[in-house]
Amino acid sequence: MPNPKNPLSDPKALSPETQLVHGGVHRTAFNETSEPIFMNSGYSYPSSQHAENLFLNKIPGAHNYSRFANPTVDVFQDRMALLEGAEAARAFATGMSAVTNAVMSQVRAGDHIVASRALFGGCRYVVEDFMPRWGVASTLVDGRDPKNFEAAMQKNTKLVFIETPTNPTLELVDIAAVAEIAHAHGAKLLVDNVFATPLLQHPLQLGADLVSYSATKHIDGQGRTLGGIVLGSKELITGELHTLLRQTGPSISPFNAWVLLKGLETLPLRVSQMTASAVKVADFLATHPKLERISYPFHPSHPQYEVAKRQMSAGSTLVALEVKGGREAAFKLSDSLAVILISNNLGDAKSLITHPGTTTHARFTEEVRLESGITPGLLRLSVGLENADDLIKDLSFALDQI
Repeated sequence: MPNPKNPLSDPKALSPETQLVHGGVHRTAFNETSEPIFMNSGYSYPSSQHAENLFLNKIPGAHNYSRFANPTVDVFQDRMALLEGAEAARAFATGMSAVTNAVMSQVRAGDHIVASRALFGGCRYVVEDFMPRWGVASTLVDGRDPKNFEAAMQKNTKLVFIETPTNPTLELVDIAAVAEIAHAHGAKLLVDNVFATPLLQHPLQLGADLVSYSATKHIDGQGRTLGGIVLGSKELITGELHTLLRQTGPSISPFNAWVLLKGLETLPLRVSQMTASAVKVADFLATHPKLERISYPFHPSHPQYEVAKRQMSAGSTLVALEVKGGREAAFKLSDSLAVILISNNLGDAKSLITHPGTTTHARFTEEVRLESGITPGLLRLSVGLENADDLIKDLSFALDQI
């Protein structure tokens, strides 16, 4: 057991790297070093009275069913909350279940959502197609200018939903400015922070009320498992969000939560290396004559470079590139690669490239895709842990084939 007199026994006194190794741990009587996996679905009780008190929520921190409370999942939630600076967190089976439940927890029939139009395809579906079925209208705006959010707010707007940097174009939304607008109208702000990771951007510190992640991406980061998580104040997380988790059952398995815990231990090392390589790759691509443009938040050519420097500590692991010659040229580039793999996943140890127009955003009309900056020649590159020079050589060869 840690020495309680040592100031470092308080997890909040630790650096993020140390928090991600030790945070949230509650060891059993066996004093294991690696977090145990509690694969049980249910729990036994010492008495009927104890069971009644559990179901009446009179025993804090106890467990009565793993659909909504499990010791292994608890550690993952607590460790993520510690890193994010959140009061509480709830984990979900996938990133999309996390986003969907975060949105649903804040609205009712008759309410209104304002969202940036540049969203991951699944997230935009939730706002634009799914929620209107239940009487929740939505307005999508160009998120690059905060004034667009102000103009879209209505008396019944209860939620503002943004993603920054955006998938796949890496546009930015000014979190602090949008938070101020949302709160002035009595609405909550939800930020999908997947691209920035919890290490490079801190939405709660910038005024957001809820933050969501697809833990499948950088948090696992090795293509092994699915998961999602939502973080925020104790009031928002343990209220309606927990009720939805408990009653509708989009629960993460204890084993997947354990895999994500192992991912968190190496998250700073992976994100740091991948980001450093992404900078080198972006610099190489920025002046290539066969590209129309690149988009990388910390590259001076990014139109929102100053916003990026203000709210992010680094540019993250994603680079968007638009190939001259449209879809045919983009396909030729992707098909000519040897090290970089074609996949719609991201945040992985392996470098991955995808053509958003025919994968993640394929269901949208061409008009909607172009409105969001998804041109036929656009590719999204997720930079992995390979040697940066090898990635540049791979891309150079592929570009030469166009």
